[in-house]
Amino acid sequence: MAKFSSAPQFAHGQVPLTAVLLVQLGTPDAPTAPALRRYLSQFLSDPRVVEIPALLWQPLLQGVILRTRPAKSAAKYATVWLPEGSPLRVHTERQGQSLQAELSVRGHAIEVATAMRYGNPSIASVLRDLRARNLQRLLVLPMYPQYAGATTATVFDAVAQELSTWRNLPELRMVRNFADDEAYLDAVASGIRAQWAVRGMPDRLVLSFHGVPKRTLLAGDPYHCECHKTARLLAQRLGLAREQWVITFQSRFGRAAWLEPYTEPTLQALGREGVRRVDVACPGFVADCLETLEEIAQEARDAFLAAGGKEFNYLPCVNDGPELVQALAGIVERHSGGWPISQAEGGPASESVIAEARASAQRALALGAER
Repeated sequence: MAKFSSAPQFAHGQVPLTAVLLVQLGTPDAPTAPALRRYLSQFLSDPRVVEIPALLWQPLLQGVILRTRPAKSAAKYATVWLPEGSPLRVHTERQGQSLQAELSVRGHAIEVATAMRYGNPSIASVLRDLRARNLQRLLVLPMYPQYAGATTATVFDAVAQELSTWRNLPELRMVRNFADDEAYLDAVASGIRAQWAVRGMPDRLVLSFHGVPKRTLLAGDPYHCECHKTARLLAQRLGLAREQWVITFQSRFGRAAWLEPYTEPTLQALGREGVRRVDVACPGFVADCLETLEEIAQEARDAFLAAGGKEFNYLPCVNDGPELVQALAGIVERHSGGWPISQAEGGPASESVIAEARASAQRALALGAER
């Protein structure tokens, strides 16, 4: 018989908790080879990330890739590591803290938690902490604007895997994407305009998105289309003519064909063609990380300049800027519609809910509950 777990410190009368869980891709615990080996093993063992049968893939992963790649990746992480830790984790935690403050200002009693799909804090550990506090309603917000099976869907997998072991499940909702969310696009456009107000406009704006294997597009994954939609809507907000911007895809891994055009070869071609200045933004990332700070701001920059380009500017992600936080708050409000999250609606911290929790506890004790 299956064994289902419950919150270890559950007690009748606990105030019900409503929470939003922000989930990012993940990060190693440190910029070291052992930490990268643990992280990459978990990440690259996900069947949604690498769609190769495990019997074929695992020997290659464990016997070759994890013996050579961790040290190289650790050296790259070391170039962007912050005093507080991994950039992705630092920015995500700040986003969560700022979102918590914004929701409170708006009068919403909803807990904000953050987790990493791979690495720490894990989705399972954060969910268990919320369960211990009487989690009743959960909104999962993957921090990927564009949906992809290898990102958004695998967050659902991890949440479902953890909840499959629970006896008492919360009401569950999940945000699928926000690729065309107006407030998010406004936040990205505002950040780009702020940079241009100081430096002027570039000869070409490159909008670089994380790549995925081309076969996923042919199999029906909507990621490619959603990236193009984000890029088009963003360019419209910036008032750019079609020849002033280009969309590309970065982070190719392995020999298989990935979504094109590839970022670095495109930048090299622009440099050879005589384009003097390019600015690169990454609207598929809501927080700066290895892929933006090292792959774009360092490697892509060097490739463009070596090919004849004269000026390269990386335009930072929105990170925990106020406009992004407001966009996230709007997403939370829409997707938690009907839930009692505000004080006026009898939110979790309202006097009526506290009183009902106490009354419920007394009824449970009268029926023979131990606590």
